[in-house]
Amino acid sequence: MRVYPEQLGRHLTPLAQCYCLFGDDAWLIENARTQLLMAARQQGFEERISLEQDNGFNWNDLQNEWQALSLFASRRIIELTLPQAKPGADGSAMLTSLMAQPNPDLLLILRGPKLAAEQTNSKWFKALDNVGIYLPCNTPEGQQFFRWLDGRIAANRLMLDGDARQLLATLYEGNLLAAEQAVQLLALLAANRRISAEELSQYFDDQSRFNVFQLSDALLGNQQQRVAHILAQLKAEGTALPIVLWAVFRELASLLQLKTAMVQRESLAPMWSKLRIWDKRKPLYEAALSRLSLTQIEAMLALSSTLELKLKQGGEEDWTLLTHLCLLFDASAHSALVDTRG
Repeated sequence: MRVYPEQLGRHLTPLAQCYCLFGDDAWLIENARTQLLMAARQQGFEERISLEQDNGFNWNDLQNEWQALSLFASRRIIELTLPQAKPGADGSAMLTSLMAQPNPDLLLILRGPKLAAEQTNSKWFKALDNVGIYLPCNTPEGQQFFRWLDGRIAANRLMLDGDARQLLATLYEGNLLAAEQAVQLLALLAANRRISAEELSQYFDDQSRFNVFQLSDALLGNQQQRVAHILAQLKAEGTALPIVLWAVFRELASLLQLKTAMVQRESLAPMWSKLRIWDKRKPLYEAALSRLSLTQIEAMLALSSTLELKLKQGGEEDWTLLTHLCLLFDASAHSALVDTRG
């Protein structure tokens, strides 16, 4: 059954046998995945297995997990990534067979790129669609983007004048994660009052903007000493932490979409213009993409969400946690993070 991402919340109780998250927008896929995992935990799914169809993948591994008895939990989640959404003959037969063996204690989540018509008409996809839910996670455009943006504005209880809404849409159409973080930033900075287009422009064009953009370049270029210096300068100037966090989110948003495209073996050529990344900044992004894995980028986004939540709950501005987040742009810092967590 086809369900659009904004409708997912109405299809989580009870959970379906499987959910197919396919599309060209990494933010929509990750947001839907987060909702699914949260709902699954609430319904007793405590163990999660992750599989990916790479060159060494064996479809029997999926069958073994499907039929195995868990030693740790009665209900399990199996996440399967299909980088090209092409399971092949063996995969098609396996998925079709497994969907004929319903198991209420298993939840299958598939992820992959945008599907073509021939894929949605395939036997394997129809088998999944018959017992599960298909979420086409494609970047909305035009009026669809305005409807999506209005939904995010309402969810964050943000009040914008019409011109401010139009300006926000112009700045962020095509980049949902950056748009989401901009909305959340404005909600933090202007709680319970209406924002005009002029005021919105000032938030993103104030005296600290130059240093914030310098920080972005230093993060991408892995210039750790410069990062520490700029952060100290921004703090000393009294720059609001949400503005700095917004800049970090913006870079992570772009890196997530670029890295996802790389993992799915897609060309980055159309992504540069879509994300409004000019030629002179491409080497910075390429350097960051070469040293950071998709898992590391997702971990950084999770940490930034923790920092954002603290701000929303009225906590003090945690520059120490922000500094730690920025240090994670150095891939070697992630192993240190694992060590500190035991």
